[in-house]
Amino acid sequence: MLSLIVFLPLAAALALLALPRLGDGAARWTWVAVAAADLALVATVWLTYEPPGQGQLAFEERAQWIPGVDSSYHVGVDGLSLPLVAMTAVVFLACAVFALRSEDRPRTQAALFLFLQSVSLGLFVAADLILFFLFFDLSIVGMYFVIAGWGHGDAGRSAMKFFLYTFLGSLALLAGFIGLYVAADPHTFDMVELAEQTPLEGSSTAGALVLAAILLGLAVKTPTVPFHTWLPPAHTDAPAIGSAVLAGVLLKMGTYGFVRIAMPMLPEAWRAWAWVIVVVGIVSVVYGALVALAQTDFKRMVAYTSVNHMGYIVLAVGAAGIVAGDTAQARSVAVTGAATQMVSHGLVTAALFLIAGVLWERAGTYDMGAYGGLADPAPRLAALFAVGAFASLGLPGLSGFIAEFQIFTGSIAAAPVTAVALLGILITAALFLRALQRIFTGATQGASVGFGDLRPAEVWAVGPLLALSLLIGVLPRPLLEVIEPAAQVLVQLVGR
Repeated sequence: MLSLIVFLPLAAALALLALPRLGDGAARWTWVAVAAADLALVATVWLTYEPPGQGQLAFEERAQWIPGVDSSYHVGVDGLSLPLVAMTAVVFLACAVFALRSEDRPRTQAALFLFLQSVSLGLFVAADLILFFLFFDLSIVGMYFVIAGWGHGDAGRSAMKFFLYTFLGSLALLAGFIGLYVAADPHTFDMVELAEQTPLEGSSTAGALVLAAILLGLAVKTPTVPFHTWLPPAHTDAPAIGSAVLAGVLLKMGTYGFVRIAMPMLPEAWRAWAWVIVVVGIVSVVYGALVALAQTDFKRMVAYTSVNHMGYIVLAVGAAGIVAGDTAQARSVAVTGAATQMVSHGLVTAALFLIAGVLWERAGTYDMGAYGGLADPAPRLAALFAVGAFASLGLPGLSGFIAEFQIFTGSIAAAPVTAVALLGILITAALFLRALQRIFTGATQGASVGFGDLRPAEVWAVGPLLALSLLIGVLPRPLLEVIEPAAQVLVQLVGR
């Protein structure tokens, strides 16, 4: 089932490229149909999912791939990966619906995004380090062509900066994976076996170096301060659906790598470096929020809030490594909040970037000062933006609150100094309320005059993402029942 989920979009992408006579309209609807079918398959897996035992994965599939180095095609899911698989399928379907009116090479665009969907899903189900790295690198290539081919402004330069930064990070990641392989006995790239072995246990220097390489690769992708500088220009110049996928899905590859690779395979080194990771998380939270507050460009503002929101996740996983006293339950809550934040941020920020795409398509500018009183001509846009803004700032009743409440409850119990990061929530509230006021309230003026409200395809792209955020905020139990057992297992592995 997992292989079908991963490779169905890729097969559709190849079919679109192999059928040059296929009309643009048919290509767009094929993309929507395949994305919807993939989401239905993911829903089937979710409904039949049972939490696996410690050190196991559900829906496992394994086949020999590179036997000389014990690297196999090994896939499976647990409570940390399945929510991200579901979120990925939802975000790509929303992008397919949003792009139904696209006139810019829609067949090629659909094929490229279907390719990106396959590599994204493949990474989240990978249980082999080489397989993980393959999908990690292919996602960089796919997003490069999205930005360079369909972006605006200085898209070529932004795409190149994105590629060079993240590719450099991936090389460091590969070096770390090789370090794990060399230290393992027997040598293997299998992620389940490496988590059982903890191959660098007792070797503090080597463990620290391997962890540093892995953290560098994942921190660039996340991104955390100071490795975030590629993110704002990439988002500003990318097309709306490109930004939605980049923020909603690709950034999670970094944070997912923390909980899937770094923490369970290098627990001793993770505990030793936990305070450094916590500090990086706090700095990312506060710095990302402050810089976002200073922006006048709406899309850059949302881009910097991603630095802020990813900082919450880094803060939580760092706190999970501070093993002192009877804090196992608190650290488990922090990890649960981090996983929930990955899902919440994916849904909400993807919706906000699609809204930014509407502003660009109608008026050709992201400058918040160019608008005013937009709620009058575009009430549906105003309503959805308000929901997205409140979800992003963590208002109760929406997914952001569920995630951030757990992150801070667990982190503060494990390390009270993490309460400093609460300042980020206050600043985030200020910047979104300011954006809401500048763009939507007051007299209709500037680019708001004659602005057309959301079309049906845009409503059906943005609306379900925010509806899911509301559903998680009101009824979080179905999501948390999947995440919590895996979070408890991860905390046990880190505390070994």
